[in-house]
Amino acid sequence: MATVLLVGTRKGLWIGTSDDAREEWAFSGPHHDMEEIYSAMVEPGTGRLLVGASSLWLGPLVRASEDGGKTWSEASVKFPEDVDESVSRIWQLQPGPLPGTIWAGTEPGAIFRSTDAGRSFALERGLWEHPHRPQWNAGFGGQAFHTILPHPTDPDSVTAAISTGGVYQTRDGGKSWEARNQGIRAVFLPEGQQFPEFGQCVHKVARHPAAPQRLYLQNHGGVYRSDDEGLTWTSIAEGLPTDFGFAMVVHPHEPDTIFTFPIGAGESRYPPEGKARVWRSRDAGGTWEPLDHGLPEPFYVAVMRDAMCADDHDPAGLYVGARNGSVWASHDAGATWSQIVHDLPDVMVVRAARTA
Repeated sequence: MATVLLVGTRKGLWIGTSDDAREEWAFSGPHHDMEEIYSAMVEPGTGRLLVGASSLWLGPLVRASEDGGKTWSEASVKFPEDVDESVSRIWQLQPGPLPGTIWAGTEPGAIFRSTDAGRSFALERGLWEHPHRPQWNAGFGGQAFHTILPHPTDPDSVTAAISTGGVYQTRDGGKSWEARNQGIRAVFLPEGQQFPEFGQCVHKVARHPAAPQRLYLQNHGGVYRSDDEGLTWTSIAEGLPTDFGFAMVVHPHEPDTIFTFPIGAGESRYPPEGKARVWRSRDAGGTWEPLDHGLPEPFYVAVMRDAMCADDHDPAGLYVGARNGSVWASHDAGATWSQIVHDLPDVMVVRAARTA
């Protein structure tokens, strides 16, 4: 088996390949030179590569390759003619449980669905016409649906998150959506108003397919777990050096094992003490431990919400891409790390998978 790693940056895509050992890597790129790549995925079963690219000349496109990046096709993600808006970025691409279903989250805050393997996309009007939407604000990086989590076995159930609006969920195939933010604190609101129905600045949500009722969330201030698929949330930030960050990753084989990359809030937006550390919990957020053997110090850059991921090897591989253009990898679930590529543009997304 081979391993592929997609590294999306603000100036193109790089594709890394390795074997099962994941110790030696070869990279090709840039693909889609000078296009912003904020989302990427490797299609389960086929190994097809898809990326969400934004071009100054062509606008936002979903580009797909069936030959490892040698050739690419493209599809537009556009609002219908009766909607007076334009898509500026594609922040998320996720496969659904039904063959050919691919979900796309965009800026401005909308979700689109493809039922033909990404060749065309249609707006999810039930969410776009939600009465909360006019009150969603934009986070520092824009207003975007950056997280889409289709239920692994129920095609009618999807959980999504937007900055700044919070977590929303549909259980009827997208006809209706409900806010799922009970217990998530909006630290930027005045005292007494910090637990609204919606309006939270959620940074990332993750879950394991073997335990779909459990969700993990990194907020703009706060780290949370839900054991009832988002109905209620409980803080799991105790033990971390800071409760601010962007990334949240679940171990591919262990539903209780999660990883995050804390950074400072406010103006410091880099790891505490300038030390790159991935933090791991093996008990669903009950306790935390740092993983830093081989990671750099000093390290005064951030890791963005989709710039950390895991592959599905055993032992699992972990990957961290930074805003200084470096990517670090661990082939032993975070015990040791090595730099596998450097001096790329600003890394926005990394995605890894085994391929035939």
